[in-house]
Amino acid sequence: MEKTSPNMTIEYVGEEIIVAVLTDEKILEDMQIQALESSFMPLIEQNSPAKLVVDFSNVRFLTSSVLGLLIRISKKIYESEGMLRLCCIQPKIFEIFKITRLDKIFEIHPTREKALEGLE
Repeated sequence: MEKTSPNMTIEYVGEEIIVAVLTDEKILEDMQIQALESSFMPLIEQNSPAKLVVDFSNVRFLTSSVLGLLIRISKKIYESEGMLRLCCIQPKIFEIFKITRLDKIFEIHPTREKALEGLE
């Protein structure tokens, strides 16, 4: 089953795993980030404990506010003992994760297949 929300497409793998594919190439505006948060938070609450994979394959540019959103998402998921994995992050964006040391906090995989391993 696939659903489209503002700025992302939601896919379900099996009955428990949610793959959120970010659809915007650039995530730079506060309105985009608020729309993403408005989509993610209820999704996490309705599927608690959530097993969520966020796919960044379409994203080429983002602001630091997106990193803040990911931290909030992570906190919400881990409070309910869920799991969060990120995948398909472009090299330039991955550098930001490394500089901010968020690559140590988030479980980041090069492909969606790798991110899904062990979640099923």
